[in-house]
This record gives sequence, structure tokens and C-alpha cells, in this order.
Amino acid sequence: MADVKIAGAPISWGVCEVPNWGHQMTPERVLKEMAELGLGATEFGPEGFLPTEAKLRAEVLEAHGMEAVGGFFPVVLHLADQDPMPIVQKELEAYVASGAKTLVLSAITGLDGYDVKRTTLDEAGWKVLNGNLDRVREYCISLGITAVLHPHVGTMVETKDDIEHILAGSKIDFCLDTGHMIIGGTDPVEFVHQHADRVKHSHLKDVNLKVADRVQAGEITYYQGILEGMYVPLGEGDVDIRAIVRGLIQSGYQGWFTLEQDNVVNSEPPVGGGPLDNAKKSVAFIRAVADELAAE
Repeated sequence: MADVKIAGAPISWGVCEVPNWGHQMTPERVLKEMAELGLGATEFGPEGFLPTEAKLRAEVLEAHGMEAVGGFFPVVLHLADQDPMPIVQKELEAYVASGAKTLVLSAITGLDGYDVKRTTLDEAGWKVLNGNLDRVREYCISLGITAVLHPHVGTMVETKDDIEHILAGSKIDFCLDTGHMIIGGTDPVEFVHQHADRVKHSHLKDVNLKVADRVQAGEITYYQGILEGMYVPLGEGDVDIRAIVRGLIQSGYQGWFTLEQDNVVNSEPPVGGGPLDNAKKSVAFIRAVADELAAE
């Protein structure tokens, strides 16, 4: 079997920071199911999923045999009168304690949820955002941690034009999120071909484009899109995940392939069912692609 690093993310089990985002499964069950899949690492998940105190957070992960990847960290980065560094520095205490090496930044609007109308940035706003990204990047480097930016629906970095502003104006590397990129109008396969050197982390999602197109057109909300099956197991949707995984491996990518498929769970699933079913299929797909490439 080819050596490929696959991690989990609690959002694939429906654990999310957005208020009223369905039923929230317990850390104990989510981490147990990740370990059963052979995932040796996880992202932290939203605030409150794991203990806030750094030492306790590290102990919980160790008790489940899980390595800490780091995690998705929503933070306001575009406002000149709001310094992001104090909360970033506080968050990174847990990274140092647990050995986590990847801070996944999301440049949120500052409003609740991902279905609100966002501010359009002018050049001064982009300068603030890019400047803050570089400040966070430099601080992370001083701790031996990699900061990456996660383009995300409903945030300040969503569209292809937004991503071009970041590529040109900041040194920050990227979390390649296949789902959010394609919904925002960026071809993730093309991004890997052109900017593989800027990809240091990945969130793999496969997408039903019929549903995603309705989200992009504003016909339904992002949340409604998830409920209607926008994300499917890897290899079963319209994104060429195979080409993305192959392209990253061939580029020398050393980061994690993270199962991070936004999910809503309405009630506690039966044991052995629910999100675990999709995760099993996705893990098998990644391993099959890696094995195929190794055999060539």
C-alpha cells in the first residue's frame, strides 16, 4: 500500500461552529470512528469540540491514538481596527502543546454563518487582509507551524478573483478545498497544475454540481445545498478528485489529505452508520488512487 497521509475533520461528522447546525456528535464517538478508519490524525474541530486548555486538548487526542493536524480557524482579517494576532496567538498555544503543525485560516466576514451578504473589499481592504495574512504566517513560522488560507463560501476569500488577490498580494500558502473552490468558481485541478507550490494542506470534497450550481447562483443557501446532497463520497461526484490527488503527489506534496466534507447530521446515527459510511468510501478512494500511482 502506498504511503499517503489521510486525516479526518469533525465537520465530516457534522460538527460545526455555525449556530443551529444540526445535531452535534460527541468527540468520543467521532474520534473513535476516525481511528476505526485508520486515520491517525484529525483537525481540532470548532471551539468547544475539544477542551480549550491546551494540555487537556492534547490528552484527549492522545487517549484516542490521534495525532493533531491543527484545524480550521475562522478569524476576521480584513478590518483595519481589529487586530487578529491576540486570538491567533492564543489558539496557537494548543498547537504547540499538542504538536499540531497546520493552522487553517478562514477569513470570515464577522457575521454569523456563511449565507450572509459579505462586504466588497476595495484595494485598501485587500491590503489589510493580505498584510494580516503575512503577519500570521510569519508568527506561525517562528513556532514551526504552517499557516494556510482556506478559500470558503461566504467568507472574504471565496471567488476566483478573491484568490487571485491573495496569490498576488500575500505570501500565505493555501488549503486546497476542492468543494469550496469549485463553488466559488475556481477549478481545483487547474489550481494544482498552476500553484502546487502554494498548496500545503488539503480538504477533499467531491461535489454534485447540479446542487452546487444552485448554491452559486443564489437559488438556495449553502446550508440547504448540504441538506440536498451537494457533497458526496470521493470519486462519486463531479470533481476530478483522482487528478487532484495524483497531481499533488506528483508535485511532491507532503501535507495531509483531509476528509473534510461539510455535513449536517439531524440526529444521532446508528452505530456503524451515518457519516462513517461516506468516510469509509472516501478513504478507500484516496488509498486506491495512491496505490495506482505507486504501481506505475
